[in-house]
Amino acid sequence: MSDKIQLSKYSVGVGDRFAHEAEAQLRACVLAAERGVDVIPVWNKSNREHNIIGSEPDSVRAAADCAVRKLHWEKPYHVDADHINFETVDRFLEPSDFYTIDVADWIGRPAQTNDIEAFVNRHTELLRPFEIPGVAGQTQIDRDFAAQTAGKYLAAVKEASRIYRKIEDKKGQGRFIPEVSMDETDRPQVPAELLIILAAIADEGIPIQTIAPKFTGRFNKGVDYEGNVAKFAEEFANDVATIAFAIKEYGLPENLKLSVHSGSDKFSIYRPIRETMKKFNAGVHLKTAGTTWLEELIGLAEGGGDGLQMAKEVYAAAYSQREALCAPYSAVIAINPDKLPDPSTVNKWTAEQFTSALRHDPANKNFNPSFRQLLHVGFKVAAKMGQRYLDLLKEFQPTISKNVTQNLFERHIKPVFLGA
Repeated sequence: MSDKIQLSKYSVGVGDRFAHEAEAQLRACVLAAERGVDVIPVWNKSNREHNIIGSEPDSVRAAADCAVRKLHWEKPYHVDADHINFETVDRFLEPSDFYTIDVADWIGRPAQTNDIEAFVNRHTELLRPFEIPGVAGQTQIDRDFAAQTAGKYLAAVKEASRIYRKIEDKKGQGRFIPEVSMDETDRPQVPAELLIILAAIADEGIPIQTIAPKFTGRFNKGVDYEGNVAKFAEEFANDVATIAFAIKEYGLPENLKLSVHSGSDKFSIYRPIRETMKKFNAGVHLKTAGTTWLEELIGLAEGGGDGLQMAKEVYAAAYSQREALCAPYSAVIAINPDKLPDPSTVNKWTAEQFTSALRHDPANKNFNPSFRQLLHVGFKVAAKMGQRYLDLLKEFQPTISKNVTQNLFERHIKPVFLGA
């Protein structure tokens, strides 16, 4: 048996801002396993989130390990150093075994002319018309297109390689799961572009197991996909087909699959994701991060008393600090200020009114996407409350846990991985 760490076919990225919900999250994966489908949990937390919360990466590993012991989980599980770069990876080297290598800042940086020429000369197979099974029509790449695409992405791929080698020097070859994030770009990659990116990654010897490309539409935090679902479905299927082709063409890992970032609550695209996986017998890594933090707030509010008061207090503070809280997430939220209720109004709400506005149930006429998105980015408010907030998480654990498990299983795992 190989001692290499391999990501399973189906996996779900589960964020846990305050490291209190790992057991509830894992329980959703247990429910999937009981129905005959293995969905492997990957606990992810970014460097920015650690800095905001005041936590360290080993806290994520500790919470995951504890949940696994309590629930007697015998299947794989992983801890993701989410969106790390060369400068931030060091603190994650000990506890993590999954690394989302983020080279967004390097996409579009001009590559060296000799590197571009060498790439094109090395990959003359790309300059002849060919077919990618599953992608309509012939793929035709001329020398100018290959050079232009290489010029846009080669610097990013080389930076990914530099980060990968730093991790490999510490962890050892095959002892971690590399993901490369290429989703921070101006437009979705067409199959020819993705193939060039994958060829460059193979040239660098990065054994990536997941890749996050850019998709059409908006993936706003905590709310549904906004865009052309049919176009997304076409892009997703083309990407899956291109990955399968690149695996054979360039010797990339056979388990290489797509990663969907900000994948939580994207209900309208879960069906096409599921249908494409079934058609191609493919896997997917679905990242669902901040949705758990919102389920904590829902659980607090649902519990009433001090829990409801805390939820209202978090909203009031988030409302007053909304510009500062929203600024770092401006590209991935779409809040209508006119739709945000005044805190004095919210303070009079019942638990049902608060949870109806916050819970992502598009069929509920009281659901408020702007309210939900503001609270999504408002976890910094709770972090500043420190132990007072954490104590309430423990006090209201039963209602919080129920909501976390139900949300992850019913709204995410079932439609994507079980087809329900």
